[in-house]
Order: sequence, then C-alpha cells, then structure tokens
Amino acid sequence: MNPTDPNEPLPTTPVEPSAPPPAEPARVSPPPQAGWGAPPAWGAPPPHVPPPPPPRRDRLALGVVAFIFGGLFLVFFGFLVLAYGAVKGESPSLSTGPKIAVIEVKGPIGVDGGVDADRVLRQIRRVAEDDGMKAVLVRIDSPGGAVGPSQEIHDEVRRLAEKKVVICSMGSMAASGGFYVAMGCDKIVAEAGTLTGSIGVILQFANLKGLVERWDIKFETVKSGKLKDTANPFTDMTPEKRAYLQDLSDQIYRQFLAAVAEGRELPEAEVREVADGRILTGAEAKQRGLVDEIGNFYDAVELAKTEANLSGEPHLVYPPDGRSRFLDQLLGGLVRATADAVRAEVRREAAAEGQLGLYYLAH
Repeated sequence: MNPTDPNEPLPTTPVEPSAPPPAEPARVSPPPQAGWGAPPAWGAPPPHVPPPPPPRRDRLALGVVAFIFGGLFLVFFGFLVLAYGAVKGESPSLSTGPKIAVIEVKGPIGVDGGVDADRVLRQIRRVAEDDGMKAVLVRIDSPGGAVGPSQEIHDEVRRLAEKKVVICSMGSMAASGGFYVAMGCDKIVAEAGTLTGSIGVILQFANLKGLVERWDIKFETVKSGKLKDTANPFTDMTPEKRAYLQDLSDQIYRQFLAAVAEGRELPEAEVREVADGRILTGAEAKQRGLVDEIGNFYDAVELAKTEANLSGEPHLVYPPDGRSRFLDQLLGGLVRATADAVRAEVRREAAAEGQLGLYYLAH
C-alpha cells in the first residue's frame, strides 16, 4: 500500500467492537417490617407511620382538663338531684329517718292570694295515700277566712287523723277559720303568745243607699222572693232581713261550736264560755283545754315522733305547692305583718261587689 498513490484507497481506522451497555442494577425490595403487613410494591407510597405519643406535659394538661369537666358534671348532676327532690316536694336532706309530712295553711283561707283550699285538699289526699309518711304536721298561720273552705280543710284533716298521727303547730296566729282547721288534729302545739280562738262568725256589707240618693242614682231590682236581695247595699236593712241574716249566722256559729267541742272533747257549754269571738293567747287556750302543749314548730315535730312511736332524726317532707320555699320563707313575715290589711281588703271587696259573705275571720 503506497500512501502517495492517488489511486490507492485511504486507510481506515479500525473500529473496535462496542462494549455492551451496563446492566441495570437489580431491584432490591426493602426488608419486611414486623407488624406492618406485607412489604409495599416498588414505586408505592411509603406506609403510614402513626404520630408519636404526645409529650408527658400535654398528657398532664389533658388529665387536668378532664378532671375539671368531670367535677363540673358531678356538681351539675347533684344540682339536678336536688331540683328533682324539690319538685317532688321533699326537702334536700340526707336524713334516713322516718318521714313526717308538713301541710301548710298560711294566710287567709279561701281568699284570693291566700290559702287555696283545693290545693291543700290535694296535698292531704296524697299524704293519706303515702305509706311512707309516718306522721303529719299541719302548720297553721292564718287569721281565718271563708266558712266553706275552712270546713273543707277541717273535714279532710279529720279523715287524715283516722289513718295517721296528725299534730297541729300554730304560728303567730291560728284564729277563727285557722282555729277551726286545727280542731281536726290529734294534738295542738302553740306558743304562749300565739293569737288563737276567735270562735265566731262575721257577716258584713256596706249600705250605700245614702250615697246613691245624694247623687240621684236609682237602682231597679226584680227578684223572685222577698229575701233574694237581702245583702243589696242600695236598700235599707229591714227587721225581717236582719232576723234572716242573724239566723243564718247562728246556724254556722253552732257548727263551729260543735266542731270545737268534738275536736277537743270538751262539753259544749264549756266551749261556749269563750266562743263569743274573743281572741285568746296560746297560754290561755292551754288553760282552757283548747291547746295541748306550749312550744314551737320543732316541739311539734318531737310530739309527732312520740305519738307515732318513731325513732331517729325525722325527714320533713313538704308537698309541692307551686311556690318557691325560699320566697315563702322570705315573705312569711310580710304575710303575718299585713294580716289586718288583708282582713280590711276582704271586707272592702265584699262591700264593693255587693256580695253576701260569711267568714270565720279574726276581727
């Protein structure tokens, strides 16, 4: 081969055979981890790893919060228990002693804003049917009131006394209709200064004839009988009308007299000596046999325990009356202090409405 000869082909550079491409590294799967199942496939997302537990300080804070909310729940639950007891009429006491029911007769009887006779009758019936009530305390603080409601409560108290021991506790006043109610109880406890008695009947209405004549006002009356307008305030009281009203008053008075004689087991003639409407103190009433013992409310509770052969600290149960016990205690003094004003209001309303009203009312 002549390199200078133009007819000679140029020499070529020998080409060495190319090396094979490097082999792909083998796919190695990660080693299996205990407790996390089968190893994931190649290219799959990494397995979920749970977060680490909170630091000890955070766990302590959570415990404190749980303790606080648990305490608040217990307090709220206790409040609900007390509220439920109040709705049922039971005092919030943890006493496990015998139950003594307390029936309250406070204020004028059968008069708006005073003692609701229907409510008291329902309370007495519930107590009579409750075998858990071993004795009953009738707390009276009343100047009296309408004849019919006073007699209704008295009759129901008497029926209750046939089933259970019934003790009366007189407050500042238990006169006239209030005294009538007390006659249905087995025993009566009053303070020496309690105002009681006032055995009698009162009937009052205004005569406005002179007033209407002054202003030249005339009232026309059409009636079916000559005594139908006996209590008409715009006519004169005739002797016939007066005799009729006096006889009516005397009949109701004799009913009162008989109730006292029967309730206290006294001769009627002996009761009549003080049954002229006079008010007696508790001390004088005891001397006359109208009261059994001198003492306060808790002395009456002890007497109820003794008469019913009970032992242990009693659990006093107040039937629900739709009013707050706190407000009742708060206003109790006000009710007693305004007894005279209430009596005046009763008379004023009866006169204004021209209605005939008979009352066992201290006057």
